[in-house]
Amino acid sequence: MPTVSTTSSSTISSSASISIPKVRCFDPASSSPASFNHHRRRSMSHGNCSPVATRASNGGATATGSPPPIADRKIVAGEAGYVLEDVPHLTDYLPDLPTYPNPLQDNPSYSVVKQHFVNVDITVAQKIVVHKNSPRGTHFRRAGPRQKVYFESDEVHACIVTCGGLCPGLNTVIREIVCGLYHMYGVSEVLGIEGGYRGFYARNTITLTPKVVDDIHKRGGTILGTSRGGHSTSKIVDSIEDRGINQVYIIGGDGTQKGASVIFEEIRRRGLKVAVIGIPKTIDNDIPVIDKSFGFDTAVEEAQRAINAAHVESISIENGIGVVKLMGRYSGFIAMHATLASRDVDCCLIPESPFYLEGPGGLFEYIERRLKEDGHMVIVIAEGAGQELLSESMRTMEQADASGNKPLQDVGLWISQKIKDHFARMRKMAINLKYIDPTYMIRAIPSNASDNVYCTLLAHSAVHGAMAGYTGYTVGPVNGRHAYIPFYRINESQHKVVITDRMWARLLSSTNQPSFLDPKEVARKKTEETHQPETSYNQLEAATAKQNE
Repeated sequence: MPTVSTTSSSTISSSASISIPKVRCFDPASSSPASFNHHRRRSMSHGNCSPVATRASNGGATATGSPPPIADRKIVAGEAGYVLEDVPHLTDYLPDLPTYPNPLQDNPSYSVVKQHFVNVDITVAQKIVVHKNSPRGTHFRRAGPRQKVYFESDEVHACIVTCGGLCPGLNTVIREIVCGLYHMYGVSEVLGIEGGYRGFYARNTITLTPKVVDDIHKRGGTILGTSRGGHSTSKIVDSIEDRGINQVYIIGGDGTQKGASVIFEEIRRRGLKVAVIGIPKTIDNDIPVIDKSFGFDTAVEEAQRAINAAHVESISIENGIGVVKLMGRYSGFIAMHATLASRDVDCCLIPESPFYLEGPGGLFEYIERRLKEDGHMVIVIAEGAGQELLSESMRTMEQADASGNKPLQDVGLWISQKIKDHFARMRKMAINLKYIDPTYMIRAIPSNASDNVYCTLLAHSAVHGAMAGYTGYTVGPVNGRHAYIPFYRINESQHKVVITDRMWARLLSSTNQPSFLDPKEVARKKTEETHQPETSYNQLEAATAKQNE
């Protein structure tokens, strides 16, 4: 069995408080590492209080980025089904690190703040809509500045890298990490790694200062360049070690965050005082746990221009059809939200909701009916929708690009041609179809006001966590509050549209399109998704015991 620990109240500052009696969340910034290590070896014996922190000596993700088993996760459990999925800290494997007062306490910008620092016991609930008697469920550590830091300002040598595809807001995140480190913590040594992961060992670096990044948020793309693949863990960590880097900020999507997890594990294995922080970036909004990813609002807003163009084209000619393909490899959030925002879309097709073309209730029948009623139609389709209908895709299903993504056929062109062929065969209704693909235009624009604010919060939360000694985590908003989330939670699944949820029902009501779903399939999905229990302490113990049998 793994060791089970309790953290006594003596390890928490006298000002700490929490709404759950008898539960304390360990925070290394206000507790001695020696005390924590002592308590981690103790067995549970404090009545209703049942914190547990489990960690295997080698722990963590494998070379392929697979999530660590439960025995390797840092879990704290308490009363009423409370579970804190904590993030690693440098003192987990470097127990004798000194601490320093946080420079923010003397920062004039923060002098008006009522509470400078985040209370050590504050956590963020993953699920806030619950039944009266349901467990309190999973929580994450609240992001923000801590009273003690584990890096002195002049010893910090940080680096920033951007990986994967482009996304609005990349430059804003870079800018705010640099300016946050400089203005809040007095850090002046920040490097930009050029060209993604391979840039650690194959490209030059850029010295980043507030002056260099001053106006980059007004540009699209990333000033550091990006790439897919190029992940050689040993070479990356060798470069980090050789350059004396001790804070690594990695901006990228799910594949990038898996790579960050592996880098963190190698750094921990070598015993390096290096904090590894992930900032989740995916324009598709398919990263789990967090409310949304940066760039998403900008993408939805920019998609309106393409939809509006399709609408103008379709209403300007008899039996006009406008087809717009939007991003969404596995998740149809952009297509769904752009459709709801537009009010001009008659049909939205996404990867999560299968559809069919021929026969009663099919897409062709719906198009014909809508043209007869209104004389025009706008269709929005996500790039990952309908792939199973493309016979050519079956021959490329096992291939993958450098990021591990399966290549997709151009479903927009395919469905446009299918619609043309269908009405050509009918010979009783001539149509005029216009196809618009704004994908790369959307990816390349600067972020809008909403995303700029969001990127600032992400960057600052990441900086606060790194200075406080936290590592091996991704930062993001959970129910509107920024939190530190273990890498394995980000990497274990993808966030997808739930087609039995109210939001999808709102879309169907807005467009009046058919659901294309078999009633039996709907009933099955509802059964799977209703009342899914959250992880409890007893479940964690049972799973851990099973692993150790």
